[in-house]
Amino acid sequence: MCGLAGFVGQGGEHDLLAMTRALVHRGPDGEGVYRDAGAPVFLGHRRLSIIDLAGGAQPMADATGEVVVVFNGEIYNHRDLRRDLEARGHVFRSDHSDTEVLVQGWREWGEALPARLNGMFAFVVWDRRRQCLFMARDRFGEKPLYWAWQDGRLLFASELTALAGHSGFRAEIAPMAAAKLLGYGFIPAPNAYWRDVQKLPGGGWLRFDLPARRISTGAYWRFAVEPDGDLPDEVAADRLRGLLEQAVQRRLMSDVPLGVFLSGGIDSSAIAAIAANLRGAAGIDSYSIGFAEPSYDESAYARQMAAAIGARHHEERLTLDTARDLVPAVLGRLDEPLGDPSLLPTWLLCRFARRGVTVALSGDGGDELFAGYDTFAALGLGRIYQAVVGRGGLHRRLRRLADLLPHSPRNMSFDYKLRRALGGLDHGPELWHPAWLAPLEPAAIAELLEMPVDPEELYAEALAIWRGGHSDSLVDRGLEFYTRLYLQDDILAKVDRAAMMHGLESRAVFLDNDLVDFVRRLPAHHKLRRGRRKYLLKRAVAGLVPAEILRRRKKGFGIPLSGWLKQIDIPANALPGGTGAPLAGRWHAAHRQGRADHRLMLWCWTVMGYHGAGRRPG
Repeated sequence: MCGLAGFVGQGGEHDLLAMTRALVHRGPDGEGVYRDAGAPVFLGHRRLSIIDLAGGAQPMADATGEVVVVFNGEIYNHRDLRRDLEARGHVFRSDHSDTEVLVQGWREWGEALPARLNGMFAFVVWDRRRQCLFMARDRFGEKPLYWAWQDGRLLFASELTALAGHSGFRAEIAPMAAAKLLGYGFIPAPNAYWRDVQKLPGGGWLRFDLPARRISTGAYWRFAVEPDGDLPDEVAADRLRGLLEQAVQRRLMSDVPLGVFLSGGIDSSAIAAIAANLRGAAGIDSYSIGFAEPSYDESAYARQMAAAIGARHHEERLTLDTARDLVPAVLGRLDEPLGDPSLLPTWLLCRFARRGVTVALSGDGGDELFAGYDTFAALGLGRIYQAVVGRGGLHRRLRRLADLLPHSPRNMSFDYKLRRALGGLDHGPELWHPAWLAPLEPAAIAELLEMPVDPEELYAEALAIWRGGHSDSLVDRGLEFYTRLYLQDDILAKVDRAAMMHGLESRAVFLDNDLVDFVRRLPAHHKLRRGRRKYLLKRAVAGLVPAEILRRRKKGFGIPLSGWLKQIDIPANALPGGTGAPLAGRWHAAHRQGRADHRLMLWCWTVMGYHGAGRRPG
């Protein structure tokens, strides 16, 4: 796990060093730079040593010096690819470096290389013979990759922070990206918070032909739900369990200490159980975060699961006092605003785990693949509601009545879920999911940012996924939204940034290629059946995970944000020129007085306060 940066065009080695040194937290174990002798191509790398500690230094070139690679991530099938390449005549100089597999793989397969990889990755290849630069990102975007085109210069890096290290880069907020942050709670790819910058989407590639100075982009893979027949429950569950075991086994490869994030939910519990079985006598270390507020705390379930598998369990608690201290420490180092307040406990969890391990397995992706969120349970009710009530006057009166309910600070309280459900039902089903997540509705975003906001533009990414879907199932359409947008640009971005701030590698077991390809071809009734979410997953891991954990209601990794924001100050100005500051202040006052619940909007405002125009985070 590492950080990469570089550029093609005007600049010098001092710019490259400034860019790579902004990524020290991603790669504390080493630094490498490359400058082409005959072209204005600069590649930089920071390394966190996980695989082949002695032989994996980067940038890495082939024996001829014609192919140079910088790479961030892990390739779980690198041994199989190495054997294939050796059979084709390629000679390796390292013992088991997955980076060298990319070098030789590019020589053999060129732009077809990314589709052969099973792993999490962002890599950049400079091909001197072809005079082209090629970059690609893993299927789901576990590893970040930003690129920018400014003043005839192509810049790229693992984080916005590194782009800002180049002396010629201009950091200016993109107004529509700020609107999307408030509309989704995250900034969906290819958008980025700064002008002229894009996130390369998961499963995407970019090629820059230097002689023609031409940029081309495309996708080698996109997640899609494509049911392909059906299987009996028992057969499907056995297949799924086998694929889960295979995925965990692949992610146990490491030359450094490894553990598991254990929340006490189904996903992480299944992974911890399988990892403990595979590790045998060596056992497993598990890590969790607890809260003093009972409605948010899952630590008892984590302890129960750890005891059931004999894990060496480690637990830490997040309190209001700790959170107040963490806000500037975490947000001041966050490279791009993110509206997910669980960033705080995730950061604390990663710091805690890093004291004992360098790699941690996670359950990320389970909810998105198996319809684990509360919103999936609301789909049927939403369809009935709109058929009976519609979106007219009666609906608006019901929303006003819901606003009169007292505001509870409890986790996923009835009043909170009711208000958000009715807010989403202002729209058709194509926008239910993003609207249910939204910190603010489009009209309120326009008022806060003092700019027109067209819902079609605001939610363009969600609408494109809906309109490009082939299934008539609302469950399948929802799975595609969560997996292609929310998972990539919220969940995985949050975990990557929190882990990398501590030099920790997080591996998402559920995103294994073979497992995903199996699950996405299953009909929706294997995921949501008669109101039971994660139906097949629960059946597959029965016996591994205690029945009490399988039956319990999902909590999610939330924090007591509503109550905490009554005691935490928010920035006076979060946007250039004081835009929206008076309104944000009034909303904060209403929230503190219990007259409204603006928790998600106020969190976004707080995060944006650390990313003002022209500011270079670090």
